[in-house]
Amino acid sequence: MARLRIVWFLVNFLLIWRVAVAETYMKYKDPNQPVEVRVEDLLSRMTLEEKIGQMTQIDRSAASFDVMKKYYIGSLLSGINSPRFNGTTAQDWIKMVNEFQKAAVSTRLGIPFIYAIDAVHGHSIVCNTTVFPHNIGLGAARDPDLVRRIGAATALEVRATGIHYAFAPCIAVCRDPRWGRCYESYSEDHRIVQEMTDIIYGLQGEDPRGSHNGFPYVDGRNKVAACAKHFVGDGGTARGIDRGNTVMDAAGLFRIHMPAYIDAVSRGVSTIMVSYSSWNGIKMHANHDLVTGFLKNTLQFKGFVISDWLGLDRITTPAHANYTYSVLVAIQAGVDMAMVPYNYTEFIHTLTDLVKRNYICMERIDDAVARILRVKFIMGLFENPMPDLDLANQPGNKRHRDLAREAVRKSLVLLKNGEEGDGPLLPLPKNASKILVAGTHAHNLGYQCGGWTINWQGFSGNSDTTGTTILDAVRSIVDPITEVVYEENPDEEFIISNNFTHAIVVIGELPYAELGGDSETLTMLKPGPSIIHNVCGAMKCVVVIISGRPVVMEPYMTSIDALVAAWLPGTEGKGITDVLFGDYPFTGKLPRTWFRTVDQLPMNVGDKHYEPLFPFGFGLTTQQVCLPTKTMAAKYK
Repeated sequence: MARLRIVWFLVNFLLIWRVAVAETYMKYKDPNQPVEVRVEDLLSRMTLEEKIGQMTQIDRSAASFDVMKKYYIGSLLSGINSPRFNGTTAQDWIKMVNEFQKAAVSTRLGIPFIYAIDAVHGHSIVCNTTVFPHNIGLGAARDPDLVRRIGAATALEVRATGIHYAFAPCIAVCRDPRWGRCYESYSEDHRIVQEMTDIIYGLQGEDPRGSHNGFPYVDGRNKVAACAKHFVGDGGTARGIDRGNTVMDAAGLFRIHMPAYIDAVSRGVSTIMVSYSSWNGIKMHANHDLVTGFLKNTLQFKGFVISDWLGLDRITTPAHANYTYSVLVAIQAGVDMAMVPYNYTEFIHTLTDLVKRNYICMERIDDAVARILRVKFIMGLFENPMPDLDLANQPGNKRHRDLAREAVRKSLVLLKNGEEGDGPLLPLPKNASKILVAGTHAHNLGYQCGGWTINWQGFSGNSDTTGTTILDAVRSIVDPITEVVYEENPDEEFIISNNFTHAIVVIGELPYAELGGDSETLTMLKPGPSIIHNVCGAMKCVVVIISGRPVVMEPYMTSIDALVAAWLPGTEGKGITDVLFGDYPFTGKLPRTWFRTVDQLPMNVGDKHYEPLFPFGFGLTTQQVCLPTKTMAAKYK
């Protein structure tokens, strides 16, 4: 009898132990389980509130420990026009991210959040990081390996601050330079944009097994989740109006604006951001046929689709006029994560109500959440939710700045170099007796970097981040015997009273971003034209244009001896002087057509009526002096 009691006790103990183990073991917490098994297991345990929390991205300034925990927030971002985080070091950023992550992992299921930032030309929102040339300059370089290396450097600097997710790359095909985001586009030619999607391999890593039917891939803690944007046709809006309407047939949309997305998906991009713009009057945030029908179903994209900043609100005109409708059509269209920076409770309550009233089915919610969880599992966030200090020395390091300097060199396009019969002006001698450096952009790091640097619309001056201005780069490269004189806007008397051998004039556009840069005139910042007149009319001069796109130049061409398009080069001004003074050759080619007058716009390579000032693909070598003729324009078509 005693033996039977012992057996009975052991059997019951084993049964209780097995139940306890089964209840303790959760497949989603086991890194040895396949990702899809983990996603399915975690999804099955989640309440509706937890699921909708994962679909919500809010601004850092609106978050707190209690908010993260109460609403199960799935993502934070440092919004470019939200209150700036005062941290100046990687350690400051990591400490801030960790405090929020502690809240996320302390919830019932311990789901980590993913932190996002606009790292569109390096980790440019954070001070003292490496700021690379904007995409238009990289399009001029036409070097996929270069952008891949830039992506890898950017990922390291972003991860060094504890951030997991970069809103890059922009793979728009800008067809009209009047658009304020044209510098975010690599080219007017979709083939160049497609080549530049190799930056995704730099940001995320490349799956050694090759493409896997639209599944994201992120190779460990030194990489970030990338975001191809803005889906789709944002670069084709009428008159280049930001957030406007792209009017074209499906054949045109799929021929010009869609190919880069096909390549991005094949490269394992983790997320795709929807455009503010419309296609033939239908808001992209509400376009089910393209977001779900083509992107998710036809291309089999398995990452998640995110809205733009307040993108749901802007489905209606005026914005937020019918928010319930906006949430309904956006989620049904296929938006998985909503960027609702401040008014997140309204989004959560509205979406919850729509699900409970059966306007949005649970299957759609589960699809969205599964995509978000998939990216988090693939990134290893569940195993390593807390960033550490291992990469704290990465932001702004010499290796990355040298890479940025290389990118600047390769992005420069030589448009004119002397007159026929007069010989080239460039390269400049390092041992000249006295050089004048003039212009609004010669000694202004903010102007040099452009928009999306420190602030949304950029900054002015030299105190907000670390870098080398063009003036300082000139001073560092010339011989000690050469006198370099800087005068931003020299008058005639100043010029005559000095015996300058030649001048470097640096002019261009003010920094801008998005609709803040939309322009019908495309003129340089005053007093740029008068500086050209005063300086170039009195001595040999090279004009360096700092701009996010072609600007009106034809009226000044006869006064200018040499002309260089430097785009928005970023923090490393020495890349410009490396080429101006002949240490490296000019190799850049125009990534977009340089118009004569704005009345010609839009004008793109291949158009029937094509009479540009400089054609697409044009770029002189250092020893060439000729200007483009009609024959040359035909060649560069």
